[in-house]
Amino acid sequence: MTDQNFSTLQQQIEHHFAQGPAAIGNPEALAAFATLREALESGALRSASPDPTSPIGWTVNAWVKRGILLGFRLGHLVSAEDGKFVDKNTYPAQIFTAEQGTRIVPGGSSVRAGAFLSKGVVMMPPAYVNVGAYVDEGTMIDSHALVGSCAQIGKRVHLSAAAQIGGVLEPVNASPVIIEDDALIGGNTGVYEGTIVRTRAVLAAGTVLTRGTPVYDLVTGEIHRATADTPLIIPAGAVVVPGSRAITSGKGKDWNLSVATPIIVKYRDEKTELSLALEDLLR
Repeated sequence: MTDQNFSTLQQQIEHHFAQGPAAIGNPEALAAFATLREALESGALRSASPDPTSPIGWTVNAWVKRGILLGFRLGHLVSAEDGKFVDKNTYPAQIFTAEQGTRIVPGGSSVRAGAFLSKGVVMMPPAYVNVGAYVDEGTMIDSHALVGSCAQIGKRVHLSAAAQIGGVLEPVNASPVIIEDDALIGGNTGVYEGTIVRTRAVLAAGTVLTRGTPVYDLVTGEIHRATADTPLIIPAGAVVVPGSRAITSGKGKDWNLSVATPIIVKYRDEKTELSLALEDLLR
């Protein structure tokens, strides 16, 4: 099913979202939201979609984000598991079956309604996937990892322990974080503010990427930055490690200080591939 098949649903979501608080209690609004949430959970609909015609290769489906926000507006607080949790009734925790082929290992993980986990995904405890996220086939979500709202995770990605993939619902037209196929996101990394990590890239442990982060490429001599129109984009196959650069003016220079700066030190080769071979044994 393509996005074109959802034109009627889009009109309904846009209408009820524009009503503001007046939509609360409207059964038609709730039915439209329920259809949207089901489509997100099945993977038929995404908050951002691959688009070869776009300059960044992706298109944000802003109306889907509005539908997610509509769900929060329409919901009311309910308690779950004997009062251990309280959340909007429109966003309960998902329940999985073995037939889905998604492996959720016991120990405190949770997937919120409205998120999609494909067949072959492995989720180690504790970890969390928020509404609107899309996690594609064969991806590993390791312990203490977070997949934020509307984040898009490709096939065979490894999100290592404590990796933080930021989410975005507002502004609704903002790009979510996108991790493309076969990327390795190391432990204690942080990828935020719409950053795109291209296919097969490697982020070493402790790397932090934001919209305001310049990334220095020692291989090509480029400095990768976000612009007014595009997010920060990590090139395909790049190996990024935490680094630092000296402050060259003011007190920072006087005190001999430096700031953290990610550095591309190489692009993936056979040695890099060998170092990742252990992943296949974990699936």
